[in-house]
Amino acid sequence: QVQLVESGGGSVQAGGSLTLSCAASGSNFRLNVMGWYRQAPGKQRELVATITRGARTNYADSVKGRFTISRDNAKNTVYLQMNSLKPEDTGVYFCNEFVGPGTTSFAWGQGTQVTVSS
Repeated sequence: QVQLVESGGGSVQAGGSLTLSCAASGSNFRLNVMGWYRQAPGKQRELVATITRGARTNYADSVKGRFTISRDNAKNTVYLQMNSLKPEDTGVYFCNEFVGPGTTSFAWGQGTQVTVSS
């Protein structure tokens, strides 16, 4: 069983920055492709970015050029550096192991709230 704990969210003005962290813990696991997801109020959870163990990354068009995903395999931790934040980035951010479109490996953590005001 793998537990995911997200942190680093907060309230910022548009144009500001935040760095999110996701720490995975448990026994006998090896994280493969990891993803950051977000859920805006009243909307479905969406995939924001993914990263392979070899640090190959992919981003949703809405965040490309503004967000950077990274990971520390030794610490089982994934990060999301968010710059030039916009009000539409507001939501609860989660991480999980990406298996395929709409499919993840682990139970969701509690997420971390990001609020961007204009």
